[in-house]
Amino acid sequence: MGKRKSRAKPPPKKRMDKLDTVFSCPFCNHGTSVECRIDMKNLIGEASCRICQENFSTTVTALTEPIDIYSEWIDECERVNTVDDDGVPVEDDVD
Repeated sequence: MGKRKSRAKPPPKKRMDKLDTVFSCPFCNHGTSVECRIDMKNLIGEASCRICQENFSTTVTALTEPIDIYSEWIDECERVNTVDDDGVPVEDDVD
């Protein structure tokens, strides 16, 4: 009679690194002055700078992380600062 095969332990699950919640400000360039907060009750995400008092708010979903709010702020700043040769803001063509 043979020996029963023992069950191998499954490999341990890899832990995901935590994402940042503090970022550098696009206006005053201070290193860790922008803090992102998510209010799931009102579905609002807010990024605000403690140094220059600039802030940005957007709507959030259950999957939204602080980095998403900061990225939307940076994208919005770039969109506002993008100007055509005529001095007219460039419109994004979405077809």
